Amino acid sequence: MQTNLSEQSKLLPRAEEADKILRTCVHCGFCNATCPTYQLLGDELDGPRGRIYLIKQVLEGAPATAKAQLHLDRCLTCRNCETTCPSGVDYHNLLDIGRAVIDKAVPRPASQRLLRQGLRALAPNPNLFRTLLQIGATFRPLLPGGVAAKLPHDLPATGERPVPRHARRVLMLEGCVQPGLSPNTNAATARVLDRLGISVIPASDAGCCGALDYHLDAQAMGLDRARRNIDAWWPHLENGAEAIVQTASGCGAFIKDYGHLLERDPVYAAKAQRVSELALDLVQVLADEPLERVCAATDQRIAFHCPCTLQHAQKLGGAVEAVLTRLGFNLTAVPDSHLCCGSAGTYSITQPELARQLRDNKLNALESGHPEIIATANIGCQSHLNSAGRTPVRHWIELVDHVLR
Repeated sequence: MQTNLSEQSKLLPRAEEADKILRTCVHCGFCNATCPTYQLLGDELDGPRGRIYLIKQVLEGAPATAKAQLHLDRCLTCRNCETTCPSGVDYHNLLDIGRAVIDKAVPRPASQRLLRQGLRALAPNPNLFRTLLQIGATFRPLLPGGVAAKLPHDLPATGERPVPRHARRVLMLEGCVQPGLSPNTNAATARVLDRLGISVIPASDAGCCGALDYHLDAQAMGLDRARRNIDAWWPHLENGAEAIVQTASGCGAFIKDYGHLLERDPVYAAKAQRVSELALDLVQVLADEPLERVCAATDQRIAFHCPCTLQHAQKLGGAVEAVLTRLGFNLTAVPDSHLCCGSAGTYSITQPELARQLRDNKLNALESGHPEIIATANIGCQSHLNSAGRTPVRHWIELVDHVLR
């Protein structure tokens, strides 16, 4: 489409990028066919094409409004539209640019500001988050239903993590909420990798990947977290660590974007690009490893929920399913497996009604094949789907760990 950015918009750091993305869009509307919010609401402005037009109008000088902000807030950033788009529109980067411009121009109500600030303060702090979870579990009967549903129904025993002992070494992002919500995930990962001759080495200075801040009106803070992680990982990478492994696909998608997001930073651009190249989802590490040698065969009936950040952002749809099939797991068919479950980071908290509808639709699809358990690859999806109290949901690596010989 043709564009005519305002003089003010031309001064934005990412103005050229925004203009290029806008010009890529041909207004075909294929994106709306796979957009979860458009399917629920039927509003053009709640689909990618409509949101692109809203951003275009603001960048061309139209006033930013609370209505435009709401339509952008409702986007899950699932990137399903990018998979569908025949023109290759880089929608999520345009959305980030548009959100930053509109959020700067449109002050949020105090309740929204407090909610977002609270999430940014709580979630990236694993110790505080874990403590509050324990308190919440104690007083679960006294909590409002919506809050109580967010607490894990049960936590599997964590088990021991092996001491690093192999020549092959990888780093692993521990995550923010995962140690509290699913503490066995990273421990199971370390055990499986250890049996394959790969040691997980700690990088205690690394923290939140930055995605939560970046997508909650604090892009600069999110990039600062990225820089701190690069500083924490860099000595280990120089010392021979072969990869930075993520067990949460949402974190992985963001870390793989470090190189792009910091490409204009003269100090961090080169390091950020290197970190993005070495950032691997767990399935990328295990896909070519001889898992059959260390795991017993199984025929457990499971449904796999492929998170949007795995299939649309990282383009790894089908990769986990292939590993699980190799090990003998009986994977049930999942209708509309491309659609979002409604978790989307903090979306289930900031847009609870839409998130709940998407969750229930996704669970109906996942349970249609009557699985014993649902597996996934992202803690946000795992927690959100579990909040319904239906079929148990676990990270897929826990299932692999369970069948270790």
